[in-house]
Amino acid sequence: MSNLIGRDLKIDSTIKLNDGVDMPLLGLGVYEMNDAQTEQSVMWALEAGYRLIDTAEWYENERPAGKAIRDFLAKYPSVPRSAIFYETKLKYNLGRDKSQRAFLRSMEECGLEYVDLYLLHSPLGGPKMRRESWDVALDARRSGLVRSVGVSNFGIEHLREIVEHRPRDEWPSVNQIDLHPFMTHVKLVDYCKEHAIALQAWAPLVRSMRFNHPTIEALAKKHEKTPAQILLRWSLQKGYAAIPKSVKQERIIENTKVFGWELSQEDMASLGVLNENLLTDWDVTTVE
Repeated sequence: MSNLIGRDLKIDSTIKLNDGVDMPLLGLGVYEMNDAQTEQSVMWALEAGYRLIDTAEWYENERPAGKAIRDFLAKYPSVPRSAIFYETKLKYNLGRDKSQRAFLRSMEECGLEYVDLYLLHSPLGGPKMRRESWDVALDARRSGLVRSVGVSNFGIEHLREIVEHRPRDEWPSVNQIDLHPFMTHVKLVDYCKEHAIALQAWAPLVRSMRFNHPTIEALAKKHEKTPAQILLRWSLQKGYAAIPKSVKQERIIENTKVFGWELSQEDMASLGVLNENLLTDWDVTTVE
């Protein structure tokens, strides 16, 4: 798994997952967007150069996300489907049969020939349900309908259920978690790195909750950037993929202006002491 940092990063930079799949470092998240917002935001993002779109069964907007991707590919025929990385998630771990039906619904909803990354959205449901849902994800990968499989919001113990009882080629490629300077999940991050599980931050902008923090403001002034750009740049330089959400075209474009400059070692150190275990939404990394 690569760990690109510094000025070499570009908008199309990718991270190589443990299964050999290349995943873009920067993407658009569509959490809590309605259909119209999803379709428009995804089109704006793709036209701005984003090449990763993150949705979920839970968000109820897989259909407009998929439609926007198909419309973009029709509008720009020189861009191949393989250039777009589409990821979605299983809502509930309810056992093999229900998880299988949910996956097939997600495929139907998006209208794409395959999903690039399929995640279990959470560890909720207990060990047996997680195990059966993971088997469904692996089956989908074997069938060719999914290129890579991972998890979201999994803690160390949940990951161990897979890592310690399955061959390496059945380990998750990604763990998507709440990850930013104010929630650093040090032990979980270390475990994922030790086992070549890539990290993807689902709230890299801290939901705007710390834009006015003195350290963020000082760095934004120093680099003549926005607080959002400082936070995104931190994620990228840490080697984390980031999927900021926005329904505004100017913000979507603004969030791409995180390349061609870098935070210094001193800047990164100043951001590295801000952890306060701040939850921006939920934390199920410790559930049984």
